[in-house]
Amino acid sequence: MNYKFSIILFLCSILLTGCFGYPRLLSYPFDPGGRSLNSFASELNPQISGRYLVFTTDRRGSQDVYMFDTVTRNLVDLPGLNSFDMIASHPAASENGKFIVFTASREGRANIIFYDRDVRQSRNLTGNLQGEVRNPTISADGSRIAFEYSNNGQWDVLVYDRFGQKLNIPQDPS
Repeated sequence: MNYKFSIILFLCSILLTGCFGYPRLLSYPFDPGGRSLNSFASELNPQISGRYLVFTTDRRGSQDVYMFDTVTRNLVDLPGLNSFDMIASHPAASENGKFIVFTASREGRANIIFYDRDVRQSRNLTGNLQGEVRNPTISADGSRIAFEYSNNGQWDVLVYDRFGQKLNIPQDPS
């Protein structure tokens, strides 16, 4: 099956709730110049949150994080986020699109990166962890980040606040 066709099918399977509660499909034109959602490059790991769609793409020769605003139908500028020496994957955004988290690999080491669009700064949340990290997600308000962590072959879920502090979640809330 054609790779682009697979991506289009996947994106078409992402449903949004319409005004009357019925689903509607995302449909955006193809832009050969790479200035829209769909392009000649590989678009990977799409995640939708509120009006924003975040994904990774290799449009500029490295795998970077992009954000698309489904209301304005434009890419959102993310200054200071991407770099040529980093491979980005598995992005997620807060509901208002202010915060983005993703996995970034440099020199074979993966970390969870938190980006604040208002101040245009990134923060490595997991630089002090010994072990592997992957698959971050962020709460709707951007206050908590959950991700997978392994330092002994077993994958566990850790939850951090957006300042990089580990949160202790009770095992038995009763």
